[in-house]
Amino acid sequence: MLDLGRLKALHAVATHGTVGAAAEVLGYTPSAVSQQIAKLERETHTTLLERQGRGVRLTDAALLLAETAGQVLKLVEEAEVALEEQRGAAIGRLCVGSFATAARGLLPDVLAGLADQHPALDVRLTEIDPPEAGEAVARGELDLAIVHDWENTPLPVPDSLSRMPILRDVADVLIPASNPLSHKEFLEPADLAGLRWMCQSEGSICFDWLVRTFHAAGIEPELAYRVNEYHTQYALLAKGIGVALIPRLGRGEVPDNVRVVPLRPTPARQLYAVWRKQASRRPAITAALDVIKQVAR
Repeated sequence: MLDLGRLKALHAVATHGTVGAAAEVLGYTPSAVSQQIAKLERETHTTLLERQGRGVRLTDAALLLAETAGQVLKLVEEAEVALEEQRGAAIGRLCVGSFATAARGLLPDVLAGLADQHPALDVRLTEIDPPEAGEAVARGELDLAIVHDWENTPLPVPDSLSRMPILRDVADVLIPASNPLSHKEFLEPADLAGLRWMCQSEGSICFDWLVRTFHAAGIEPELAYRVNEYHTQYALLAKGIGVALIPRLGRGEVPDNVRVVPLRPTPARQLYAVWRKQASRRPAITAALDVIKQVAR
């Protein structure tokens, strides 16, 4: 009988493309992953990895076996869910992913609530951006993730996942008090033409939302500062540099010389929890979703 751990190692290499990436996901060393696959080669009397430059490639036999391994791992998860459901208790390990502001503004209360209500549940948290989080849940690297999308920038969610709306998170313009616009009751995109914006990196949902919003108003935003951390944006704003659009969740204390001004129409993002459909009956998942709903209220 083929060893499940070795099949899992092969499946990880097929999914992530390299031995190093698979090792990082599995929490092993690259050497340990290579050893697992070498043992699997001896078990199957089949070459699974071939050298290609400085890396390796999976043989046709390895790709076939990795596809089968994915089906086996799915069945194992379903069996684990059924057993946990029969016991009726939220136990075991629950791996949760979240983007930064939800990890700061939502998850502390969620983790505290789970620890209080379900002390046998071992919750692990990983900070990860929404597009990567959904894929990680679909691959089984995470059990549950908190993700978001903006109204004009929806987040693609794999068909294998279920999702639950959590809350609507409104964003405001943050602008140095020295700017005359900081004294207005609210701002419109046209008011902000020509200002030097700070935003997250290109390819992020927030970046795409900002560009699409201003393009819809016929404005080409000047994206002068590519800054991912909101606290770094605060440091620039406090020195009179730039203008930013920052959601309320996890915003924290705003510097005294920075003003918060609503934008019209009001920009907002929707937060969701996502998990694999086959794990929906797992008590750990239902417990986490219940606590998330409690905290969101």
